Amino acid sequence: MYSLIRKALFSLDAEVAHDLTIKSLKNLGAGPLKLFFPNKPADKPVDVMGIHFPNPVGLAAGLDKNGECINAFGALGFGFVEIGTITPRPQPGNDKPRIFRLPAANAVINRMGFNNKGVDYLVQQVRKANFKGVLGINIGKNKDTPEENAKDDYLHCMRKVYNFASYITINISSPNTPGLRSLQYGEALNELLSALKTEQKSLAEQYDKYVPLAVKIAPDLTQEEIEGIAQCLLDNNIDGVIATNTTLARDKVEHLEFGNEQGGLSGAPVTDQSTKVIGLLSQALDKKIPIIGVGGIMSAQDAQEKLDAGASLVQIYTGFIYQGPELVNDIVDSL
Repeated sequence: MYSLIRKALFSLDAEVAHDLTIKSLKNLGAGPLKLFFPNKPADKPVDVMGIHFPNPVGLAAGLDKNGECINAFGALGFGFVEIGTITPRPQPGNDKPRIFRLPAANAVINRMGFNNKGVDYLVQQVRKANFKGVLGINIGKNKDTPEENAKDDYLHCMRKVYNFASYITINISSPNTPGLRSLQYGEALNELLSALKTEQKSLAEQYDKYVPLAVKIAPDLTQEEIEGIAQCLLDNNIDGVIATNTTLARDKVEHLEFGNEQGGLSGAPVTDQSTKVIGLLSQALDKKIPIIGVGGIMSAQDAQEKLDAGASLVQIYTGFIYQGPELVNDIVDSL
């Protein structure tokens, strides 16, 4: 079934195909999808960050930026769904074209730039959904917000989504918002995380529930940088870390059409680097903070390698674009 859908979608411009998919999923909802994709993975429950996940395979942020298809994605067998990245104010993102498929490499390059309808719109969508599963909400900063004021954007989004999220992801690793990745280092990272943890405590008291915070990091990090980030996560009692976002490296695709387009590269070319980062991060964290592994998971074996490297959960994005819901089944069934 999905092979036919993919053939049709891949005949279209990448962003047109994405928008059409989101519109279709939004209109279909959960019911019809259960008819089209009736096979669901068996329960393989795992508890991470104090949350009970029915299985350890999640949908990574980026496919459903505005939370418009929560019910639909929830019907496809995922153990959890992460929506966003969302920003305080709506923003159009970068100029088009900004998504490029590289089928020969099972990869995608995107430079979307946090295009989204704003946090208030996302909250409206979450309210409308009747999804009962684990929902992550990924938050970021507006492009025109100065780096020194970035924490205000994260705090604003966190306050808006706190009561609706199972966990909240702090995205400081997208390569498509100027200056964002600098928040991964040193005092800038410590200041941001300290402010967020203080607000988390206040919100936990206000809503009488604790919503974990996870930080999403880049794959383009040295061992020293990974160790520095790990120490900051530990110092601030962060609940989880997502490794990794897309890469700026092009050595595996530069010979391909679109291989040198600007943006973040995802899919098979980032598999090994992402797994390497997970391994180094796991060593640095000494199992004190759980890791969600993401980046180039195109098969059950890729997922298992990330779990073996130290991840407790995994997420898929580009693998889902290329293989569809059966990839979720394959991974869960292999565990």
